[in-house]
Amino acid sequence: MNAPGDIEQFIPHRGMMRLVDRVLACGEEDIVTEVRVPADALFGDASGVPAWMGVEYMAQTVAAWAGHRARARGEEPSIGFLLGTRRYQAHTPRFDAGALLRVEAHCELMGDNGLGMFACRIVLGEAVLATANISVFEPPDAAAYLESGEA
Repeated sequence: MNAPGDIEQFIPHRGMMRLVDRVLACGEEDIVTEVRVPADALFGDASGVPAWMGVEYMAQTVAAWAGHRARARGEEPSIGFLLGTRRYQAHTPRFDAGALLRVEAHCELMGDNGLGMFACRIVLGEAVLATANISVFEPPDAAAYLESGEA
């Protein structure tokens, strides 16, 4: 795994909608990102964010993995879609403001049709705070897909 750098070169999310701060490491099937939970989060308050935000942390981590792969091919990162999650288990009701979370995703399946499945977890220190499997879809041409009305 290598540490590819600034998250914004890999995902389209910007401003308050960019929830993941940086990529720590990225490999062929795995990625690790970092999130500093803000005290002024869009979906939280001064004490932190609800644990259900972990699903979006996981989704943006997977988006960064896909963006890293696109950059390696000399392409721009494209838009992908979170289709769903299975077995999301949070072992805490919230992620506390100021906490430095590590989000890990492992690609378990990536089809030629753009459908993928990832095993994810959120870790604080050595404690696993949340786990899930998430399903994603990255169409070959996201703009055409959205215009087709199939989305």
